Amino acid sequence: MSYMEHKGAAPSSVRVQIITVSDTRTLETDKSGMLISELLADNNHQISERIVIKDDQETIKNTVQQGVANREVDAILLNGGTGISKRDVTYEVIESMLEKELTGFGELFRMLSFTEDIGSPAMLSRAVGGVLENTAIFALPGSSGAVKLGMSRLILPELPHVVREINK
Repeated sequence: MSYMEHKGAAPSSVRVQIITVSDTRTLETDKSGMLISELLADNNHQISERIVIKDDQETIKNTVQQGVANREVDAILLNGGTGISKRDVTYEVIESMLEKELTGFGELFRMLSFTEDIGSPAMLSRAVGGVLENTAIFALPGSSGAVKLGMSRLILPELPHVVREINK
């Protein structure tokens, strides 16, 4: 089956949980989570839940595990906590949970960030994606620019295809 046939057999709508990892944002001030929600809706995907949680390893792990266990969630999109400060632990948690890492996601995100957006600071990004059980998981930096880039260039074009591949 060709790549285009695979994409053609993908679901037209994916159910997504959006998790913003932040010690300072609330649902009302979470611009990046709102942007993810809008972009998903514009592409006919369903938002199962949008929440803001603290940048804490156990909180992130437990929240992701709950999302994976929820039959109404096909994919989990996180934003925030992917930098290199001491409080940034999203990468460590997600990377340790994944059964299959999509190494190309982080590589391509950093390449696009470098060439199209921010230049050399792209090396500080620890965007990560992969699969846990039957759930696609992608973690992006928390800035709106990073979310827009990652969603428009990587996640939205492939999300239905990824979900199809996980569930076939």
